[in-house]
Amino acid sequence: MKHISLCALFLFLVSATQIRGQNLRSELSDITRIQHNVKSKRVSSYDTTGGNRDWVVIKKGEKQTIFEASTAGVIKHIWITMGPSPERLSRNDVIIRMYWDGNTVPSVESPIGPFFGQGWEESYEFTSLPLVAGPLKGRSLVSYFQMPFAKGARIEIENQNDRDITNFYYYIDYEEVKQLPPNTGRFHAWYNKKYVEAPPGGENEWELLGEPGKNKTGADNYLIADIKGKGHFIGVNYYVHSPSPVWYGEGDDMIFIDGSAMPTLHGTGTEDYFNTAWSPKTIYNHPYFGAGRVNDDNGWLGRTHVYRFHMTDPIHFDRSFRFSIEHGHNNVLTLDLASVAYWYQSEAVGVPAIPDKEVRKPKPFIDYRDIHRWRHEWRKNQGNQGDLWGNEKSKQTDL
Repeated sequence: MKHISLCALFLFLVSATQIRGQNLRSELSDITRIQHNVKSKRVSSYDTTGGNRDWVVIKKGEKQTIFEASTAGVIKHIWITMGPSPERLSRNDVIIRMYWDGNTVPSVESPIGPFFGQGWEESYEFTSLPLVAGPLKGRSLVSYFQMPFAKGARIEIENQNDRDITNFYYYIDYEEVKQLPPNTGRFHAWYNKKYVEAPPGGENEWELLGEPGKNKTGADNYLIADIKGKGHFIGVNYYVHSPSPVWYGEGDDMIFIDGSAMPTLHGTGTEDYFNTAWSPKTIYNHPYFGAGRVNDDNGWLGRTHVYRFHMTDPIHFDRSFRFSIEHGHNNVLTLDLASVAYWYQSEAVGVPAIPDKEVRKPKPFIDYRDIHRWRHEWRKNQGNQGDLWGNEKSKQTDL
């Protein structure tokens, strides 16, 4: 009997090991599997005459379809670059839209810069697993997001700049298949932008102005995503421009799943959701999280781009998903915020309209001249004594 039990245990362990081995999936293991009924295809801007004019022109105000397919397939790779250079052509005003399965409304709509991890109208190198802005200086825009479609797909570019895109280059690599596997989701992405304002009581961050308030419900939070349907959330690029040197990231992330009135997932602070800690100012590129651009000004004054991708920990929802985040604890800070959220749904649906060009326009930088003017007004309010230093009021109030 003991011998039989040992044999049974051995067979169980062998079977479990085989099952674990069969379920081990990764980019490196999957690439060994020989595919059937799959055709690799590409659509690009190459010069069909055999010459070297390997680009298209997209005139100001024009929309142009750069990809169209009528079968089932999966987009595996996108590469885009364009001219003029970013300092002369705003990538914040070039819109990318993606349509799946014959829909007339886009499931992806975003300015092309923020979609690929380029905030505001800037250009800088940025590296993550699904998205890259590569050399030279972030002008190479790359996506490795998998984008399936069952009944065709279309990608459109709209130039909302006041000048032509004179050189728009692209590769779109995809696999044409006879049929998608069951339960294959559709890729979605949505851009939001809002200038959030401080309450009448002032920007009371870190209790610098008194007792802090409380926020349990997420009212007045900045909105990253508001999704109806079944699917899973896979990440966000988050762009913050702070007009204050006080830390901008004390606000909690609050995620509401399937209509919950209170946060289903409640975080402890902005930097904590993005897997960093203690108010960092460090460029850091992990495949799943990090900071592609950080403010290099006084305190946390200026622009910061942070990102997190839920590649191994997607957030699942059956009916709805709402992701919001405080702008400062209890929403006490004035900030210029933008974001691009990424997710998969059981079917392709339209995303909400994105903010228009005027709303998307970045706020200007605050520099030493503005700070000196503030100091001048403060000195006048303190009586303009010659020995005023700058921290007198804080000493008087013991704050």
